[in-house]
Amino acid sequence: MKKTLFLFLPLISFTLAFSGCIAPPRQEKTQLQIREFQTRSYDTADFKMVMKAVMNALQDQDFIIKQAELELGFITAQKELDVESAGESFLSGLLAALGGGRATYKKNSITEASINISEYGDQIRVRVNFQRKLIDNRGTVIKIEQVEDQKFYQEFFSKVDKSIFLGKENV
Repeated sequence: MKKTLFLFLPLISFTLAFSGCIAPPRQEKTQLQIREFQTRSYDTADFKMVMKAVMNALQDQDFIIKQAELELGFITAQKELDVESAGESFLSGLLAALGGGRATYKKNSITEASINISEYGDQIRVRVNFQRKLIDNRGTVIKIEQVEDQKFYQEFFSKVDKSIFLGKENV
């Protein structure tokens, strides 16, 4: 009995030690929660000024405006970042050479923005949605994810707020 307990004690200890390291499941946000931090209302009736402010905020963050439709209040933009890691590309190339295959590694991250601007009573409402794509060195999309980080959206709207302030002051 002691011998059996002695053999299982390390296994039980190991299991207990690592069960505490498991992260709790990520709590999914509801669509209403996501929409709430993706949307901001502005106390102005100047639709065109708000649209220009949004485009300026995007460009200040290195986004390239792909499409802007004033009548619909719709803007699309994207930003591309080089996420290639020298270590990852070297290791991937080395493993591919040893295995006779082609190296595959993360190359670019593309963040796409779609913005809907609409009149809402005496206000202008702006809703923005950001999506990230991870691309490998062969141009294949590895991963697509919606940006659900509330702070990311707060920082964007902070820039829009400043741009609207400057627009109202004619700066």
